[in-house]
Amino acid sequence: MKFHEPKNLALLNAAIIAGAYAVLFLLSVGIIFTNAYSHFYTFVALFLTSALIFLIAYGIFLYTLDKFIYSKIRLIYKSIHSVKMGKKEQTTMQSSTNLIGNVQAEVENWEWEKQREIEQLRRLEQYRRDFIGNVSHELKTPLFNIQGYVSTLLDGGLEDHTINREYLKRTEKSIERLVKILEDLDEISQLESGQMKLKITRFDIVSLTREIAELLEMKAHKHEIQITILDPGRPVMVEGDKDKIRQVLTNIIDNSIRYGNRENGKTKISFFDMDENILTEVTDNGLGIDTQDLTRVFERFYRTERGRAATKKGKGLGLSIVKHILEAHQQTINVRSTIGVGTTFGFTLKKT
Repeated sequence: MKFHEPKNLALLNAAIIAGAYAVLFLLSVGIIFTNAYSHFYTFVALFLTSALIFLIAYGIFLYTLDKFIYSKIRLIYKSIHSVKMGKKEQTTMQSSTNLIGNVQAEVENWEWEKQREIEQLRRLEQYRRDFIGNVSHELKTPLFNIQGYVSTLLDGGLEDHTINREYLKRTEKSIERLVKILEDLDEISQLESGQMKLKITRFDIVSLTREIAELLEMKAHKHEIQITILDPGRPVMVEGDKDKIRQVLTNIIDNSIRYGNRENGKTKISFFDMDENILTEVTDNGLGIDTQDLTRVFERFYRTERGRAATKKGKGLGLSIVKHILEAHQQTINVRSTIGVGTTFGFTLKKT
C-alpha cells in the first residue's frame, strides 16, 4: 500500500485513531464495570462507536489532505511542470495517483537541471574572464609598443634620422598586428554566426598541401624542420571552400613548424580514406601538449604554457579559426599528443 496517497493516508490515520479509541474504551469499561467484558452489548457498543469514529476521522483526514494540503502540492507540481516545459498558460491538472512521488521526482530533476545550468554558467563566466584577460594581454603589447614609439618620435626622435624611419616601421608592424587580431576575431564571429558564406568546390587536397608546404619551406628550413608529404600517388579529391581549407592547412602546418623539435625536427602529412570522408593528419615530433590543455587548444587566445615559453609569436587564434572553418563545413578536427613525443592534428573533408 502506498501511504503517500490521500485515501491511504486518511485510512491509516483513521485506523490508528479508531484503534486507540477501542483500547481506551476497553480499559475504561473494564475499570468502571467489573463484568463488562462478559456482556455482548459491550462489544456491540465498542464496534459501533469505533466504526463511527473511524468513519468520522477518515472523512476529516481525507477532506483536509485533499482540499488543503494536496491542492497546494498540485499547484506546486503544476508550477514546476509548467516552468520546465516552458509554458506560461495555466492549465487544469488531473489528480495524480502518485502526486507526492511525482512532485519529489520533478523537484529532484529540476534541482539537477538547475545545478547543471549553474555549473554551465560558472564555466561560461570563467571562459569570459579568461577571454577578456587574453584579449587584454594580446592587445596590450602592440598598443604599448605603438605608444612607446610615438612618444619617442614626439620627444625629438622625429628629427633624428637614425631612428625616425625605423620607429615608424616598428609602429606600422604593431598596427598591422592589431589589425590582424581584429580581422581574426571578426572572421571567427562571422563563422560562429553563419554569416560567412563558403564557396564549395571540388579540389585535390594533396596538391593543395604540396603548394602550402612549398610556401612554408623557407620557414621550415629556418627552424630546421623537414616537411614530408606521404603522397598517395594519385589525386585525392575533396569538397570544400578551397581558400578556407588552405587557411586550415597553413595554420596547422605553421604550428607544427613553430613548435617543432629544434634538432631533427619533422612534420609529416598523411591522407587516409575514411569511406565518405578523407582524413588529413599533420604530425610533428615537437614539444607535445599536456593532457589538461588538449581540450582547450581550440579556444580563442588560448596558448599553452609550453607554447608561450617556446615562442612569443602567435595570438592563439589560429586553431580557433581552424575549428570554426571545419565546423562550417560540417566536419571535425581532433588532436592527440604526448609530451616530448609530438602532436597530431587530424581533420576530415567530404570525399568526392
